[in-house]
Amino acid sequence: MDRNIIRISGLVFVLTLLLQTAQSQVTGMWKTISDADGKENSIVEVYEHNGKLYGKIVRLIPDAGAAVCEKCPGDLKNTPITGLVFLKDLTKTASGGEGGSIMDPASGKTYKCYIEQAGDDQLKVRVYAGMPSLGKTQMWHRMK
Repeated sequence: MDRNIIRISGLVFVLTLLLQTAQSQVTGMWKTISDADGKENSIVEVYEHNGKLYGKIVRLIPDAGAAVCEKCPGDLKNTPITGLVFLKDLTKTASGGEGGSIMDPASGKTYKCYIEQAGDDQLKVRVYAGMPSLGKTQMWHRMK
């Protein structure tokens, strides 16, 4: 009986570690690519705060566009894009995060989104207004 308890406890421990590893893989620094021209756009940090996932722009690639958020709503209007938290309130999942929102600094519009790990070095970012099937997907690339 004691052997079974030890085996079950060990299995639970390993599964817990695997789940935590999968969740933490989406955190870190990611390079975004422009949909318009396929060029690097910005460096984004995805991080965890109070059990939720967030993303902020930590660096704009030269010639990526405006340095201030001219079309952002409310208090964010005309604030620097660098440092902008534009990915918010994603609930962690085994492969990423869901149920959050993402703001497009170019338009100031906010959309629903989810993120999920797509291999070790890619993050799938799905952005949509109504249903996920009607949105668009961006692939972000892990900074090394």
